[in-house]
Amino acid sequence: MNRNKKGNVKGAAVRPSLIPPPLAGVLSLVIPGLGQVLARAGRRGLLLFFSMVSAIGLLTWRMRLIARREEGALAILRKAVDRQPVFVILLLVGLILLWLWIAWDAYGQAQPERRGGSGIFFVVILLFFVLGWQISEIDLYKAVTEISDAGPPLLRVLWPWEAAVTREEAVISASAEILSPCDELPPPAPPAEVPGQPYVIADPTCGDLSELDENNQVVLGSTLHLRGWGFEPNTDTQIWWADPLGNEFRVRQAGEYIHFLTDGEGSFELDVVMPYRLIPPSAVGRQIHRVEPRQTSEVGGLMPSEPLRLTIERMIETIFLGLMATLFGVVLAVPVSFMAARNLMSGSVATMALYYVTRTILNIVRSIEPLIWAIIAVVWVGLGPFAGIIALTLHSIAALGKLYSESIEGIAPGPIEAIQATGANWLQTIMYGVVPQMIPPFVSFTIYRWDINVRMSTVIGLVGGGGIGFLLIQYIRLLDYRAAGIAVWFIAITVAILDYVSADIRRRFV
Repeated sequence: MNRNKKGNVKGAAVRPSLIPPPLAGVLSLVIPGLGQVLARAGRRGLLLFFSMVSAIGLLTWRMRLIARREEGALAILRKAVDRQPVFVILLLVGLILLWLWIAWDAYGQAQPERRGGSGIFFVVILLFFVLGWQISEIDLYKAVTEISDAGPPLLRVLWPWEAAVTREEAVISASAEILSPCDELPPPAPPAEVPGQPYVIADPTCGDLSELDENNQVVLGSTLHLRGWGFEPNTDTQIWWADPLGNEFRVRQAGEYIHFLTDGEGSFELDVVMPYRLIPPSAVGRQIHRVEPRQTSEVGGLMPSEPLRLTIERMIETIFLGLMATLFGVVLAVPVSFMAARNLMSGSVATMALYYVTRTILNIVRSIEPLIWAIIAVVWVGLGPFAGIIALTLHSIAALGKLYSESIEGIAPGPIEAIQATGANWLQTIMYGVVPQMIPPFVSFTIYRWDINVRMSTVIGLVGGGGIGFLLIQYIRLLDYRAAGIAVWFIAITVAILDYVSADIRRRFV
């Protein structure tokens, strides 16, 4: 079939416009797309109409958000132009040009030789691109200027192996008791000195903690003069504080943690301001705090760190989570796929009804993301890998059921007809006419689904579905980027290995 330069089929009758071209242009100037509809270009007119209405609605919505506190259309427009002039003016000019172009397009569509190109739709796409840029808050300047802030965390993620190993720690410390606040009773006495052990003494042994004033500004507490000896010489030493409840934390001064080097004889002398600490009203009795200089050193050989051990455990859990979900999904998807194949279910009205019901259920289940199923499963069975298996199994049944059924619909009908000609029933037809043809695509789709399930199991862990995703989100929330980097590396390595293994299996069996 040949077409002329205008895109019309040669020999085909072109239905004339219901209205003259000038009227078509005027009508589309009043209602965008109306002229095209009356010029017998209905789809084009409706598409342009809904595009115009959508663009106007989105622009109105964004201007309302920009000028949230303004009332009245003109006030909102002025405020929006004042705050984001480039976006608002560009969209307004674009909408006006599009409206005029739609009127001109309607005039052309009503001509005997219809003229209509795709240029007008390029303008529509450009308008929606500008809207999408503003709605999604893309800020390239911010991305470029603040990339330095993302550098250190990204480097820790990309090279996290310093946190993969650790050594046993040896701690040398001494402590002195501090009363806060001072009272009428004698303050705590200096600790008894034990020969050969590190020792620290504070002066005074009572005082006031730092506190916040009515403007949330820190009012410095009492200053303690610390003297210590018997520590390791020329070694970094940290100052720790323990409140009466037993909570320990490092002491900050001027926004920095206090640490220093002991002298050549293992002695030191420094002043420390008593830190801020909120003691609950339920605490009774004298409030005895402890100030404690600590020296921490690594001893012994290298051994796996806790993040590395947890990552390996969770990665194994993730692999088996995907494996079990795939296994259950295949077992349940195979019988469902036969009921979702039109060529096998078209024998009667009852089987066709079952076909439509099965297809509808598969479409509904597949349309819901595994992440949503995982949230539902967590509510059902609680946190853990079992919830993840349920979520992935449900989605696998729907996805594999669709893929398997479409493969069944594409098989050669000859073997089926030959087996049915022998008087075989429906089950025998499937066993000897369908299954032998389905083994290669079934294996291929199953391996592909296992790969998807392993990848997806790293995501559903974010909502408590077990696997390494649960561990990864915890590390990110704690800003422990090196531990998070270990998890990311293990995910990438595992997915790469599984991809190689699945490709090898597919090459052998498909």
